[in-house]
Amino acid sequence: MRTGTHKRMLGTFALTALVALGATVLGAAPAAANSEHSDAVRVWNLHASDALINPPTAPTPGAGQPPPVSQLHLAMVQGAVYDAVNAILGGYQPYLPGLPPASPTASQEAAVATAAHDVLVGLGTPPVPPLPQAVRDRLDVLYADALAGIPDGDAEAEGVAVGAAAAAAMLEARTNDGRFAPDILWRVGTKPGEWRPTTPEPNNALAWLSDVEPFTLESSSQLRTKGPYSLTSRAYARDYNEVKAIGAVDSPRNEKQNTLAQLYAAHPPELFNRTFRVISEAQGLTLADEARLFAMLNLTTADSVIGCFNDKEYWNFWRPVTAIREGDNDGNRRTAGDPAWTPLLPSPPYSEHPSGYNCVSSAYMGAAIAFFGTDRMDFSVVKITPGVPDVTRDYKRFTSVVRDTIDARIYQGLHFRNAEYQGAYIGARAALWVDRQFFQPVE
Repeated sequence: MRTGTHKRMLGTFALTALVALGATVLGAAPAAANSEHSDAVRVWNLHASDALINPPTAPTPGAGQPPPVSQLHLAMVQGAVYDAVNAILGGYQPYLPGLPPASPTASQEAAVATAAHDVLVGLGTPPVPPLPQAVRDRLDVLYADALAGIPDGDAEAEGVAVGAAAAAAMLEARTNDGRFAPDILWRVGTKPGEWRPTTPEPNNALAWLSDVEPFTLESSSQLRTKGPYSLTSRAYARDYNEVKAIGAVDSPRNEKQNTLAQLYAAHPPELFNRTFRVISEAQGLTLADEARLFAMLNLTTADSVIGCFNDKEYWNFWRPVTAIREGDNDGNRRTAGDPAWTPLLPSPPYSEHPSGYNCVSSAYMGAAIAFFGTDRMDFSVVKITPGVPDVTRDYKRFTSVVRDTIDARIYQGLHFRNAEYQGAYIGARAALWVDRQFFQPVE
């Protein structure tokens, strides 16, 4: 753990790194080689989100995968979709090398539908569990409907062939990548500052994420942070007392704080993919542009998640609920313990540092800045919960979302501010890395 003054400029630094993408991006959303405007990418992004994320009891049942797991699988879907479309149109580096160019007359819609469908129904190589049979059956029906809307002939057949090849390449590339690896456990500590469970759940919840093979990074530890503050530092005490004051279930919070706490309790991959479906449609992007956008969004965020969980395992820091209940034992005279303190939301069953939600939000927004070449965009983020009024917040900048998610996780009582900033910095660094190394235009 590091010592020193509380450097809140780290948060500004992370956001500055995101904004810098708008000024230095190498390939910001040029016009695609084909001007066709089709909703196929958005439609199959929705189908993938429903299949992976929706709970089994939803009107459109899904696998109910938690955010980090669904994020990896969305990356697989969108990476295959991108490679299939790019094999037809060219113009950019493929994500996975080796896929031969397809006929330029191949159906892009058939390629998109096949790539997405085949990745989703192809999940299930042990130890990765398959999607529920009912979900796979629904995907088969959706796929048949998609092909039925495409005229029969060589173009359709060629689109199906390239989509199938892209999906097969993705599934092969991610075989034995560490997903769902058994026998990986979180370390349970006993000393001040060390993470320990706050629920009776087993201490292996998503622990395998710390050692998953990245999609673009050179290693899962590439985005290592500087870690939590020293327990005896003024900086730690400031973070401690902030979350203690405004993150408890009975803390006084104003309307804006409560709105952020509610909004950013939503499943982030579902929330942000839905947000960017609306943005991309409003921007009038071509099918090819959308394929590249959603690949950048989801592959960047998947690697941010992997780097985040690797960092969580490395630092193994305690959650505010544990820290505050044991505050009299941390060696810091500025922190008074409260054995009855309870966060607004239940703490996830893994270590605190860094903030996973901010690894995700910063990666999505950073990838968007890289694609559009600007931080400025008018859009809304909307949490939709059946039977409950929508929670909506309007934005004019992508980085403003990250500022809000940083604050939200403190209002929820789940993180110290330093972990929020460090999570946002991981996402920003992942976005910079992907923008500089992948999806580049070629002649």
